Amino acid sequence: MSDGYYSNSKKCDDFCHKFCGEKTWAALNMSRVKCFLRGIELRTCFILFFLIPLFIVSTYLHGQKISYFLRPLWDSPPKPFHIIPHYYHENISMETQCKLHGWKIREFPRRVFDAVLFNNEVDILTLRWNELYPYISQFVLLESNSTFTGIPKRLIFAENRDKFKFVEPRLTYGMIRGRFKKGENPFVEEAYQRVALDQLLKIAGIEDDDLLIMSDADEIPSAHTVNLLRWCDDIPPILHLQLRNYMYSFEFYKDSNSWRASMHIYQMGKTRYAHYRQTDVMLADSGWHCSFCFRHISQFVFKMKAYSHCDRVRFSHYLDPKRIQDVICRGANLFDMLPEEYTFKEIIGKMGLIPHSYSAVHLPSYLLNHADEYRFLLPGNCKRDSNCSTCLVKQ
Repeated sequence: MSDGYYSNSKKCDDFCHKFCGEKTWAALNMSRVKCFLRGIELRTCFILFFLIPLFIVSTYLHGQKISYFLRPLWDSPPKPFHIIPHYYHENISMETQCKLHGWKIREFPRRVFDAVLFNNEVDILTLRWNELYPYISQFVLLESNSTFTGIPKRLIFAENRDKFKFVEPRLTYGMIRGRFKKGENPFVEEAYQRVALDQLLKIAGIEDDDLLIMSDADEIPSAHTVNLLRWCDDIPPILHLQLRNYMYSFEFYKDSNSWRASMHIYQMGKTRYAHYRQTDVMLADSGWHCSFCFRHISQFVFKMKAYSHCDRVRFSHYLDPKRIQDVICRGANLFDMLPEEYTFKEIIGKMGLIPHSYSAVHLPSYLLNHADEYRFLLPGNCKRDSNCSTCLVKQ
């Protein structure tokens, strides 16, 4: 109050004194912002404008890695398998082999049915069926015009059926139309196709006490494993098969932790085709699992988008052909993921590149007998063809 008149005075901080008394609204607002920024400590600015954005970006780019690395804190490992030692040598009799496993030999072998869902694995299927041919009574294959993720695709097996004339007399082939439900969980479509494969097995004539191989096309039981199980009595009714895990080719051996392949003594009305754990018993060293073992880069791209774990393609550059070729030759991970393990010791132990292997011993015989044709699957041959005459997407 001055001379009887009321005056509205504003307090002016020392460091903002030059901004007080601004006349325009815009100037006043700008002055306030400048005063606010000048009043914030340097440490606070560092946290607000560097650490927090860095945390957000890092979580977006590497959140999956963080989750996988911390898995031992929130997930427990499954119950260990009871592993049956596997005895084999080409110079010992089948009776001796059965006896070594604690089983008895049969008077005659069981019939064996090999059932697979087919996507685009023409080369691997050729190796598989040639490996198993002497011991399979019926080859059963189901193909769909849809991937598990609802992408339309050509019927690749039907187009290449002439390559498999050697199994034609023993082949039961089926085609199922996809449902193409947009946004649906891919595992629903996968389960739908596996139920259809159950029906196809009945059409193929499977009966009680027949042996049924349940595995993906790239999970290949060894011929001597199948021969052992068809000749021996008292084997477990359900038996998982421990397979050697390879990536991209037989040059990159990961471990022997592949277990999803299984053998079943078929029981009508009870046996269901599945790809999950169905027993605690597993036969050691029973074959090979060669994942993403393709001849053409385009086949890698297609599977990355088409299979049930397509959510792992978090960025479009993952599908770049040059990147995929580089990943293959280095033995890196296509999806830039950490190992899916349950202990920090196993996670840390498997981090990094898969070591190169220079051994081609104990591989499918057809592969070695036709090495020139399948050179891309052998050590020292990581380069892939960029062109593909059997592209999968419908045009």
